Amino acid sequence: MTDQKIGFIGAGKMGSALMQGIIKAGIVKPENVGASDVYEPFLKELQAKLGIRVSTDNADIVRDSDILILAVKPQTLGSVLANLKKDITSEKLVISIAAGVPLSTYEDALLEGTRVVRVMPNIAATVSEAASGIAPGKNATQDDVKAALKIFSAVGTAVQLPESLMDAVTGLSGSGPAFIFPVIEAMADGAVLEGMDRKSALTLAAQTVLGAAKMVLETGMHPGELKDMVTSPAGTTIQGVHALEEAGIRAAFMNAVIRASERSKELGKK
Repeated sequence: MTDQKIGFIGAGKMGSALMQGIIKAGIVKPENVGASDVYEPFLKELQAKLGIRVSTDNADIVRDSDILILAVKPQTLGSVLANLKKDITSEKLVISIAAGVPLSTYEDALLEGTRVVRVMPNIAATVSEAASGIAPGKNATQDDVKAALKIFSAVGTAVQLPESLMDAVTGLSGSGPAFIFPVIEAMADGAVLEGMDRKSALTLAAQTVLGAAKMVLETGMHPGELKDMVTSPAGTTIQGVHALEEAGIRAAFMNAVIRASERSKELGKK
């Protein structure tokens, strides 16, 4: 893939995070990365920082790319696809990260035979810790899936799933960071109430969440088993767990994922 040219249509937070991630991981050379966006000053900053090619004309980037990553907002996607239809040939792989937009939208809008892969990453791509779901379209090959997995694994963890589960991916990992940030803040608030300074409280709370997540991923143990390792009889932790259960924490998080997933389904129908 190092000799392939990757073009980004849209250079916002997610697009620029992906660019930095794949370049840092050595997946592609900086000179083989291109980006287009309407905001030229930011493009110039990216060019100076990363050594990539930039343009305010989407077609320029499309014509000079083997792999296209569509990093535009869902509401602008229709016009972008319409304007680029003639330039996106079957030789190019199209990867889209637009939330809630089904594969059929791309396959109907673009030329027959266009290879499309749909990806739902999350904002943690900005710190190379994204959780991404990948679903291939009807014309995508296994090599296309491997390419997408390689790109998004450069900024975190990526898994292949059927498209029928992409709304669940959106509700879980796509929206998930926003569910965890208030948890970190609330845990820190509790420590502040007990007399700790805010900076130390936030540092310890964030590291606690990071460490717990790492234990789940690296040990392969069930979260319930890990919880039991910490909750000694009549100890401090079981008191805290009891307080969380009284507040309905499990139902609250389940409902958050379900509601976000349902909203993703609604957006995909518009």
